This record gives sequence, C-alpha cells and structure tokens, in this order.
Amino acid sequence: MLCSGAGGWSPLVSDRYQWLEVDLGKRTHITAVATQGRYGSSDWLTSYLLMFSDTGHNWRQHRQEDSLGAFPGNSNADTVVQYKLEQPVIARYLRLVPLDWNPTGRIGVRLEIYGCQYTSDVANFDGSSSLVYRLNTRTSLTEADVISLKFKTLKNSGTLFHAVGSRDHSLNLVLEKGKLATLLALALADSSSVGQLLFSIGSLLDDQHWHHVKLEKLRAHLNLTVDKNTQRVHIPADLAAVRGHGLQKPILSNRNFHGCLENLLYGDLNLITLAQQNTLQVSLVGNVTFTCAEPLSVSVTFTDSHSFLHLPTLWSSGMVSVALQFRTWNRAGLLLTFELPQTDGTVFLFLSEARLRLLISQDGRAPLELSTGSGLNDGQWHAVELLFTEDHLSITVDKDEGATAHTSTTSTTSSEIQLFFGGCPRQRNGETCRNPFQAFQGCMRHLTLDDGVVDLIKVQQRMLGNYSHLQIDTCGIVDRCSPSHCEHGGRCTQSWNTFYCNCTNSGYRGATCHSSSYEQSCEGYKHKGNTSGHYYIDVDRSGPIKPQLVYCNMTEEQTWVVIQHNNTELTSVRPSPGKSQHVVDLDYSSEDEPLAAIISQSEYCEQELSYHCRKSRLLNTLEGPPFSWWVGGPSPGQGQTFWAGAQPGSQQCVCGLQDNCVDPSHFCNCDADYDLWTNDSGLITHKETLPVRSLVLGDVQRPGSEAAYKVGPLRCHGDRNLWNAAFFDKATSYLHFPTFHGELNAEINFLFKTTSSSGVFLENLGIKDFIRIELSSSFEVVFSFDVGNGPLEVRIHTSVPLDDNQWHSVSAERNVKEASLRVDDFPVAIRKAPSDGLIHLQLNSQLFIGGTASRQKGFLGCIRSLQLNGVTLDLEERARITPGVRPGCPGHCSSYGSLCQNQGHCVEKAKGFSCDCGHSAFTGAFCHQEVSAVLTSTTSITYNLKDIHVLHGKTSPSSIYSDIMLRGDNISLSFKSRQSPAPLLHVNSLFRQYLALLINKHGRYAMIDQNTREDFNLSSDAELNSITSVVLGRVGEFDGLDEGIVEVFSRGFSGCLSGIRFNSITPLKAALLKPEGTVVVTGPLVQSNCGSSSLDNPFAAETTHSLSDQPSSSDPHQPLVNAIRSDSALIGGVIAVVVFLTALALAVMVRFICSRKETYRSQEVKASQPEDCQDFPFSSQADSLGAPTDSHKEYFI
Repeated sequence: MLCSGAGGWSPLVSDRYQWLEVDLGKRTHITAVATQGRYGSSDWLTSYLLMFSDTGHNWRQHRQEDSLGAFPGNSNADTVVQYKLEQPVIARYLRLVPLDWNPTGRIGVRLEIYGCQYTSDVANFDGSSSLVYRLNTRTSLTEADVISLKFKTLKNSGTLFHAVGSRDHSLNLVLEKGKLATLLALALADSSSVGQLLFSIGSLLDDQHWHHVKLEKLRAHLNLTVDKNTQRVHIPADLAAVRGHGLQKPILSNRNFHGCLENLLYGDLNLITLAQQNTLQVSLVGNVTFTCAEPLSVSVTFTDSHSFLHLPTLWSSGMVSVALQFRTWNRAGLLLTFELPQTDGTVFLFLSEARLRLLISQDGRAPLELSTGSGLNDGQWHAVELLFTEDHLSITVDKDEGATAHTSTTSTTSSEIQLFFGGCPRQRNGETCRNPFQAFQGCMRHLTLDDGVVDLIKVQQRMLGNYSHLQIDTCGIVDRCSPSHCEHGGRCTQSWNTFYCNCTNSGYRGATCHSSSYEQSCEGYKHKGNTSGHYYIDVDRSGPIKPQLVYCNMTEEQTWVVIQHNNTELTSVRPSPGKSQHVVDLDYSSEDEPLAAIISQSEYCEQELSYHCRKSRLLNTLEGPPFSWWVGGPSPGQGQTFWAGAQPGSQQCVCGLQDNCVDPSHFCNCDADYDLWTNDSGLITHKETLPVRSLVLGDVQRPGSEAAYKVGPLRCHGDRNLWNAAFFDKATSYLHFPTFHGELNAEINFLFKTTSSSGVFLENLGIKDFIRIELSSSFEVVFSFDVGNGPLEVRIHTSVPLDDNQWHSVSAERNVKEASLRVDDFPVAIRKAPSDGLIHLQLNSQLFIGGTASRQKGFLGCIRSLQLNGVTLDLEERARITPGVRPGCPGHCSSYGSLCQNQGHCVEKAKGFSCDCGHSAFTGAFCHQEVSAVLTSTTSITYNLKDIHVLHGKTSPSSIYSDIMLRGDNISLSFKSRQSPAPLLHVNSLFRQYLALLINKHGRYAMIDQNTREDFNLSSDAELNSITSVVLGRVGEFDGLDEGIVEVFSRGFSGCLSGIRFNSITPLKAALLKPEGTVVVTGPLVQSNCGSSSLDNPFAAETTHSLSDQPSSSDPHQPLVNAIRSDSALIGGVIAVVVFLTALALAVMVRFICSRKETYRSQEVKASQPEDCQDFPFSSQADSLGAPTDSHKEYFI
C-alpha cells in the first residue's frame, strides 16, 4: 500500500530477473495500478512490466493498445504515478517486473492496485461432454439474437458452438489451429449437408487464457467479435435454435471442445446458471463440471539472440533422448546443441526454411544430416522427439514418421553432458557451446530429458541449470498478423519481431500496401506524358475503392475517361411474345462504387441516349404515364422520365425544349407516332442521373411498330482534385482544416512550386504527438512526426533546387512499419519504426496548410492536389475566405510545356494547360500525331501565301514580299512512295525563284537509317525571296522551270505524304483539317494513317519516342554534305534527313519502296559549282542544268 511512512519493496539483487507478486485472494476486476518509490531513498522504478494470472502460473503480459509492454514509472521516490488500464484485466495474481530504475539507486517500489470483486459462472468440458439449450417453441424469435461467452483452452481445435435453424441449416464456431472459424452447413434434400467457411478470426486462442466471444445475429447478418476484433458476414435468416457446446456430434470428428466456458449468455439468459438449476430447457451431456480445471503447463520464452537455456543430463551407455514442444514465427533458429562425449562431434537440432534439421558434425567424418517436417513457423505448438543411441538416431515432429539414420558412436561409461536450448552463452566458465545458426526466438514447453520432465520453475529459481534472457512461466508469442495491418488484400507474414506485407497483384505498394500504384484519373496520366490507352485509375488512392481499368481518350483537348458497358451499339428492339415491355439491363465494366466516385470527381460527364422509332411512341404526353423510361444514377438507380438533352423530371425530349419536334403537339419526335422513321437523341449531362443502368421500352408490341435504341459509353472529363490549388502570398498566412485522423496509416500527397527556400507545407499537433512536412532548404524536404516514441525525421536531399518555380511532387507516408518520403523521381527515403513502440498517431489540433499555428516559417508559393489518405482537401474553397491566400495557381506551362511536341505551343489554362498545334504539322493532345494523306499522280495541293507575313509574324504589308526569304527556314516532311523520280514539294517566289524537292532517279543506291535525325547546312550565294506559294504533288504551272524539272512535276506524286511543314505553314494539314481559301486541292486526296510508324512496312520506323531515345547510326553508303547533328530536329517522330546540293544528286532505286522522313534546313544558301551537276538524269543534255542562277535553285533527294 502507498503510505507516507517507511517501507516499500526492494529486492536483494537489482536486475531484470526480479519481480513483485501480489495475490488478490480471488479473481478481481483490475482497472488501474499506481507506483511510488521507496520512502526516503533514491530507489524507484522508471519502467516496468505487468503480468497477470488466475493460478500463479502461465502468466500473461499486459500490453497497451499500441502493443507496448512497458509502463512508465517514477522520476523520484515520492510522486505517485497512476496508470489506468485501457482494457480492465480480470485476474487473481498480479506480477510487477522491473525493467529500469534510478541508475544511482536500486529497485524500489510501493504499489497500489485498483479494482473490484469479479463473479462469474463457469463450466468445464472434458472433450466428450456438452451443454444443449433448446428454444421454447412458443418463444417468438427477435430480429436480433446475441450470444456471448468467454472460453479458455490448451487445445488448438474443437467445436465451440453449434446453432441449428428451422431447415436444419447450422451455424458453427469451430476452433481450428488456434483460430475461431465460422462454418455454415447447408442441409440438402437428400439429408446430406455441404459446409462453407465464412471467415476466421482471432489467433493463438489455445493459450489457456480467457478470450471473449460475442455473436450477434441481426436479421440476415452475423457479427462475430473475438476479444477486440470484429467481422461481419451474411447468413440465412432462419437459424432459430441454439444448441450447446462440445457437441456429441461435432462438425469436426473427435474434436469436441476441451476447456472452460464462462458467463455463457443467450440474450439475458445465463445458460450455465440454468444448467446448475436443472432447467428443462438446458440439458448436460457427459461430465460437465462447474469449476474450471487448470492444467499446469509451464512455458519458457526465448526473447532475443542472447537467450539460452542450459541443462545438464546424463549420457548413459551412449544414449540420450530429448522431447520438447515449440512454437515460433521464425523460419530458422537453433533448438538444441550438445557435444558428444569423448569425441570431437557436435549435435545441432535446428530450424531451417521452416523444416526441422539434425546435423552431426565430427572431425574427420562427413557430416550426418536429417530433416523432417515443413511449415513449422506457423505459430502452432509442434512436438519434437530426438532419440540418440550408439547405433541409431531418429527425429520426429508431431508424431509423424520423421527421419532415422544409423550411427556408430563409441559407447562410453555414464557421463554428464551439457544441453543448450535456443542458443549459446558467451564463452566463459569452461562452457563449450557454439552456434553457427540463428538463435531461436519463440516458446518451448514440456521439456523431457530421458523420460524425465524438466521442472522449469526450479530453473527459474536458479536451482537447476542456467539461463539468460528468458521469460519463464509465460509464452510471449504475439501474432502481428491478427488483425492484419496489410491493406488492400496484401498478404501478411511475420517473424518473431515484425511482420511483412506482400503487395503482389494488389495494385498497391509500401510496407503495408497502403499507397496506390496508379493515378487517380486519366488527367493524371496525361500530365505525365502518356497517350490514349487503357489504364488503371484509383479514384480514392489509398481508400477502400478498388482500382478500375478504364480507357483514357487523350486525342481531344479534354481528357476523357471512357467506361464501356455490354451494349453500346444501335440495337433493334424485337418484341417478346407475352410481354408488353422490352427491358434492357446494362452491365458496366466498372463496379458501382468506383463508377460513382469517377462521376463525382469529374467536372463534366455525358452519355448518349438515342431512340429510333417508326410507329413507336416514347414518353407520351406531359399528363399521361410514359410509355418508356430509364433507370440511372448511383446504385441501384432511380427511374427517369425525361429523355437525353431535356431537364430531369420534364418528361420531354430535347426537341420539346427547343420547340422543334416533328409534331408541335408533342414533346418528343417519336410521340408523333408517324409511320416514318425518326428519332429522339441527345446527351445526358446531369451527373446525378448517370450512369444509365437500364431501359424500359413500352410501345414496341403494336403491329407495324419498329424501334432501335443506343446507349453510348459513359464519358467524363475534368479532375476536380488534380488542379485544386491555393497560392500563399504571405508568410503569415495559412489554411486550416479539421484534425487529420491517420492513427495507423497517414499518407499525404501534394504538389508545390515556390521561389522561396523554406517554409512549412503542413502541420498537425496533438498533446505530445505531431506530424509536419516542410521545405527546410532549396534542396531538402523534411517529413517529421512523433507518435510517442520521440521525434523522427525523414529527409530527402535533392540534386536540383526545389525553389525554381516548377511543380514538384511530394509523397509522405507513415505507418506502423516505417515512414517514407518521396520527392519527384528521387530515391525514396525510409525510416523504420521500432518493433515494440507506440503506433497510434494521436492528434487533436486543427490541420494547418501553408503555415503553423505560431505563424512562423510560413510557405510562400503554390500547393496543389493535396490529399490525405486519398481524400482531397478543397484548398480553393477555403482560400476564397482566407486573407493572404488566393484560390488557384497559374503557370503550369513552366512545368508541363515540354509535353507539347513538334513545335506545339503550350497554352495556360485556369486548371492545367493545353497544346496549341496550330503551327505544327502534327495534331493530338501533345501535337504528336502525324497528319498523313494518300495522293495520286493527279493530286495537287497549293498553299497560296496571300498573307505572307504569317511566316515570320510581319505586320507591314509594304515589307511582306521583301522580307520573306529562305534564310534559316525549316522544311520537314515524311513520304512513302514506289515512284521514282517524283516531286515532293515546290516553293514559288514573287521573283520567279523556286525551290524544288524531288525524289531523283539514278543508278546508284543509298539509304539513310530510319532511326537517325540529321540537320544539314546548305550554302549558296543567293537567297530565295518573297515566297508566294507552296505546292505538294503535281505542279500545274511551269513558267520558267527547266524542262527536266517540268517532266518530273508533270508526272505528279503517287504515295503517302505526312507531317509536312514549311516554317509555320502546314499545307497538308491545312488541306485536310482546315480547308480555307488559301488552300487549293485538285485531284484525289484521302486522309489516311499511312504515315504512322505502326503500319506493317519494313521500311517504316516503329517508334514515337523523343529524340533522346533514338540511335544515331546512319547508312554507311550515304554521302553526307556538311551534316551537323542538332537537337532542334522535329520532336515526336523519327526523322531521317536527306538533303543534297545540286552537285550531289542521289538516286533511290525504283524497285524499292521509298520510305523517308525528311527534314531540310537551309542556313544562308550558297551557290553550287557547275561541275557538281554533270550526272543530272532528268535532261538529255549533261549540261542542261548549269550553275543555278539567282532565280532558280534545285535540291534533290
């Protein structure tokens, strides 16, 4: 008792093997303990363990909510420190075990225990007895039945509970391998039954300690609670009767329950009390007693790598036998080792790969090894027997056959040998023990040497053998996978000190499978540079909604998520005999929960709904009941009587709103009931009515009625989470939100950009706990927190500055295993959590974003897409009402502009950005899709530069013609053709100058590697001035052209042209996509994907990677003139550049398919020498094309 007088407990020796034990006389409901140091001394405890028992043996260590065993003690000898137990304990005996004490004093303590008397009714079952309770037939069943009880047992299997329903269906609680399994047995017509395992709960329930079970049947649902863990499952609703425990006809043969039950309650009825009173409703079968038999079983726990138990035994006539039981989670560990007397041999009995192995090592002989068993690290008790004689050796596990071998040890006289269990001590006092294996961590019991049971209590009292780092008379095994901390289907495995989560195929990552591996939306994939395709999206990131496979359409300015269903085509309605309505049910590729979340987080959604009719009415009149309707909205959906394009509840079609129906007296075209085909079609855009789940079409049975319907896929765009941002323009400003609840798992994701070198992104405080993320310097982000074990920090130091006004991503996660921090694509930083520390993060203040409560170290800049455990905080909404903070954040092109390829221009938007492909020869979301067309020999495309100033942005009409010249200009194109020679491109000028790009015909062969990109500098002493038109294919006007050139251009081009660009002019794209007055097309022109590298063409490069991805090899036969490698080549396609001077014409053999992607770049073109063009094949005269003049320039490929 605590008092002000002298006294207190202080053992003679101050070490961790001392304890103070209190006998309370009877089982007591213990609620708190208080400690105080020894009076008038420097003796007090700073930490201690509490252990409880009903019998004085088989002690159980009390653990707090966080699985922490140690209790805080005193800081002086006088102050009283009280600790209230989070979960009251029922026990007769309490044991206080000192862990640490005042280093300048000794162990000393005064102890007080708080509680009250505990009473209970107990029944003992011996494995062949049972208690049966039958409901009164006149008793009306309630919708909620509750059964509760406590049990304790040393057996790991047995039928605990059996309930039979009115149809002979039965519900069973079965203890199997220390877990409580819920089995449902369904009775069949032939009197047989089939069993179904509903779930298992609990673990290590065969420890001879009381465990609480509560069974609640709520209509057709069953809640089962074992200790503090609860699971819920659906069951048949007709289970009406409850029948006993330890059944005569158990579900598992010969596995009746063997142990004790306490306070068995069915509703308000105590069935054990009724059994003691011999009530007719309760009957006993077999030997049921009303006191709990407590078999004595002493276990020993090997806690760490320093644990060992040393016992002597007698080696008599070359024989020794050892038996024991063990349980562990580790796959490896030494169980037993000893030296063979008068030899140099050593025996090792150990676990390896969860198998039992025996190794005998003797000098000069080959080692002898035996193995048996498997999966022995499952936490169950396993019995091992070792028999060693002078000529025979055997080991068995769980009484299986095991392994045997013949030996030839020398028989000796009786001598004492030293057995070491679990490990070896430090070498001293002449002890000889070596352990080349891992030390054993786990529990042992029932140690037997030569058929004699080892008294472990004597060992504890130092009367037998020796030991270190052992806990005797307790098994301290803890199941770290029950309940499992692995989320999202991750599989939990464990060792003695920790657990592991296997996240394979779960779609999640991290130590506890908490963080999603996927983006939250198609928008997220787009802004990582991905193109259209199927992707998994996880709408709530680390939340409970599973990832879903969707199609992301990124070909338009908006990024669409497309969710298909089982019928998106136009489908005719065929009347069904005997049915007045035609019902269509739609099955979506996405489950209901993620489907609803996708719709909710999108800014806009639509779904096409069409009804084509001929004498088939749709909605009737406003006053009359509708002939047809559809069901839409969140599951299960609601009936809708409006048609696509109209307003919900209007019972109209879109033509009714626009007042343009075929019959003005009706509000839908189909309601006119004409004997002509018409339709009512449109888009449903009201998100609360999406998706369309089913159609009910009513007017389809009349003679002459015909109808067809179409329900398109669900399409949504706009991620309301991705661009939600706030701009902090004052260091003292911040946003505040409710307390962040991330007790066991806290995941925080966001993006930021700033020009400031430091600032706090986020902070949330508790009484002692806290969590904080901050930019500590231009190159470092720090994630810090405290869950009661002391502050921990995780840091990432980057190689590039983070205050560069570019977007940077941060992902921080803290769980029971570790804390991790990711910044952009830098290596992740990880800090492991202590294996036996506090694990709950307890916060109670407001969550501060962009600053702290003290208004110090505030953040200056933008924070975007802030998510806590998958939930996005609406920064913009809070910023609108907070001084010093503005909603939104501009400047996305500075970070994402590089995604715009092929001269595409990044355009800022309020939420995100887009790529303007107006001056690019490409199209698509990132200007990455080539624009291609098939031309024939008669096709001609002429782009007239009536507004020539667009080439260089000139605005003065007087300077238009004089300022346009081919100086530093770019020509890019791709082509495929079987024709040679053939024209590609012709440029005219106001002063009758021209530039001709041709495929030449010559006897020599040369080819450029498809995967190269080259730029060439061409020199000439003249300039191409005042360009008036660019012509592709056949040229119709030949004024001033050489007759050889005329011959080629008159033939026209037959093949594929793609990606053509002359400076900012894209003539092919303009002709196909923007047919304006400046473009004149004659002859056939068919848009095609012929320029795509994915076509099956052996000469086409199959890639769309960036320049840095391409190899730099070229055909060694190709003569190159002034070839200079440049990164300014066109991005987004593979471009091989072949440009030649007139003096260096190159032939491509006509029997090959010409497939080239060409880029021409001239820099102050200079004239060629006359002798360079002697072999020009288009003229009958070798000198017909002499030195080019100022008005004629030809370049050939």
